[in-house]
Amino acid sequence: MSCFKGKYHDELIANATYIGTPGKGILAADESTGTIGKRLASINVENIEPNRRAFRELLFCTPGALECLSGVILFEETLYQKTADGKLFVDILKKNGVLPGIKVDKGIVQLAGTNAETSTLGLDGLAERCQKYYEAGARFAKWRAVLKLSSTEPSQLAINENANGLARYAIICQENGLVPIVEPEILVDGSHDIDCCADVTERVLAACYKALNDHHVLLEGTLLKPNMVTPGSDNSKVKPEVIADYTVRALQRTVPPAVPAIVFLSGGQSEEEATINLNAMNKLKGKKPWSLTFSFGRALQQSTLKAWGGKEENIKKAQAAFLVRCKANSEATLGSYKGDAKLGEGAAESLHVKDYKY
Repeated sequence: MSCFKGKYHDELIANATYIGTPGKGILAADESTGTIGKRLASINVENIEPNRRAFRELLFCTPGALECLSGVILFEETLYQKTADGKLFVDILKKNGVLPGIKVDKGIVQLAGTNAETSTLGLDGLAERCQKYYEAGARFAKWRAVLKLSSTEPSQLAINENANGLARYAIICQENGLVPIVEPEILVDGSHDIDCCADVTERVLAACYKALNDHHVLLEGTLLKPNMVTPGSDNSKVKPEVIADYTVRALQRTVPPAVPAIVFLSGGQSEEEATINLNAMNKLKGKKPWSLTFSFGRALQQSTLKAWGGKEENIKKAQAAFLVRCKANSEATLGSYKGDAKLGEGAAESLHVKDYKY
C-alpha cells in the first residue's frame, strides 16, 4: 500500500472542518420523494414536484437561518432545483456560506441469514454519481446504515456488513471529492435501557472505525452522524445530563480525535428534546476532541411544516418557526441554549416512527 495523498486531500479536510464549525450544523433536507410525500400528506399537501420545491425554497430562503448552518443535505432532485425566480438552490446555499451535500445511498434491504436486519444499497455506480454530484456543486455526502437493537440484535454479521458498507462508501466519496458522513444509526425502537444502548453504540462505532481504517479512509476528511445514547422508545426517559454523559463517554471510547466533528441525528426525538440533549453534551466537562453539532431533519422541520400547511400566506410564519429552531440548535452546539425558544406547534411532540425508513 503506497501512502499517497489523494487529489482532494486538503479540500476534504477543509470542508469537513468547516462543516463542524461550532455554532453551526447541518439541515438534513434529503428526504426521498416517498418520505417527503409522507411529510406533505401530514399537512394535506399533494406530493408533486412544485410542492416539494416550494417547501425546500421556504427553508433555504429563510432570512437569518443559513447563518446557523454549515451544510444542507439534498436529495438528488433538489440538487438541480431552482427557486421560483430561477436561482439554483446550490448557488443560494454557497453564496451564504453553506456547503451543499447529497444523499447517495439507495435505501436498505434485508440482510439474508439474519432476523430482518438490514444493509444499505447504493455502492454500484457510486463513483460516477459522486463525480456528477461534485460537478453540480455538492461537497459532502450521506449514507445511512440502520441497526436494530433487541436482546439478540444487532448480530455481529449486521455490524460487520454495515461497517464495511460505510467504509467502502466513504473511500469512494473521498476519491471523488465528497466528504462522507458516516451514519450508523442504531434505532431507538424497543424497551432496552440506556446501558444496553451504550454497549451496542460502542461496539458498532468500534467496528466502523476499524473498517474505515482498513479501507484507508482519511478520517480528517469525514464526519460521524451517530444516534445519541438513550433508553429505548418503550422505556422511561432519563435526564439530558445522563444522555450527555453516556453519549460522550461512548464517543470518547471509540471515535478517534482525527475526526473533526460529530453531527448527531435526532432519531425521532422531539425538536426541543434533540436541542436540549445536544446542549447538555456541549456543557459537559471532559475530553471532547471533536466538535459536537447536529444533522437534523425532522427535528428542524416539524413545526415549520405545520406552520406552513402548504399555504403561501403562511410562508413568513413558517420561516419564523424554522429560524427559531436553527438558532436554538446553533446555541446548543456552544452549550449556551437556555431552553427559551418560542415553541412552535409540534416542537415538543415525539417524532418517533417505529422502524423508520427514508
